[in-house]
Amino acid sequence: MRNFARCGKVNYLVLVWALWVLGACAAEDGRSAPLTVSAAASLAFAFEELAPLFERETGLKVTYNFSSSGRLAHQIEEGAPVDVFVSANAAYVERLAAQGLIAPDSSYPFARGALVLWTRRDGPLAAAELRDVLKAERFAIANPNYAPYGAAARQALQRAGLWEGVQDRLILAANAQQTLQYAKSGNVDAALVALSLSRQSGGKWVAVSEQLYDPINQVVTVIKGSPRLAEAHRFSAFLRGGPARVVLQRYGFLTPEDSS
Repeated sequence: MRNFARCGKVNYLVLVWALWVLGACAAEDGRSAPLTVSAAASLAFAFEELAPLFERETGLKVTYNFSSSGRLAHQIEEGAPVDVFVSANAAYVERLAAQGLIAPDSSYPFARGALVLWTRRDGPLAAAELRDVLKAERFAIANPNYAPYGAAARQALQRAGLWEGVQDRLILAANAQQTLQYAKSGNVDAALVALSLSRQSGGKWVAVSEQLYDPINQVVTVIKGSPRLAEAHRFSAFLRGGPARVVLQRYGFLTPEDSS
């Protein structure tokens, strides 16, 4: 009986030890798992460059989910496991905040984007101004119903008096990246796209007057349901810091310091 009791005690201690190890491993996995950042497609090139900078500064890894701001907001509403949301339009952040999905006092504008008319260097259209879209057989914008750069493109065309004249040649893309891809592939002659994507595109572009569209403000916010709130706040603070600002400016974004 004593041997049986001793064996039972040893098995109990082994079980306790095993559970402790599993718990420690799970905690370690939680700390090493990358932050999930859902970000507007227009930020893709800049954010891919920022990821290693953030990791060197904090030791934290990041995984990105790029799409249109409206689609990303909808995913969060549906319960997608997201730590940080970066929108190209503050309205989508405000929509999530109204539903109680945003961590209090966690939403900050950190940059402003710009719109350009993009064409291939070897393409059929030599664009010098926005009105040259009338010369294109087909041109693309992101879907204005859920993509901020698409909304800005529609607004610019409307204010320039061109919207009605381009309906029969207009192609809608899912997001800012796909808009540029349509033009790069030759599926359309031109595209109204984010300047931040154009700078590594190999094409040519002309700026669209900022008087023709409302400011395209980039806003970072922390999702209330994130299990890693402290780390998510660190990413938000990083975006508003000096190293990130240098990268963002290189991709054509204006930061609050530039705008003041």
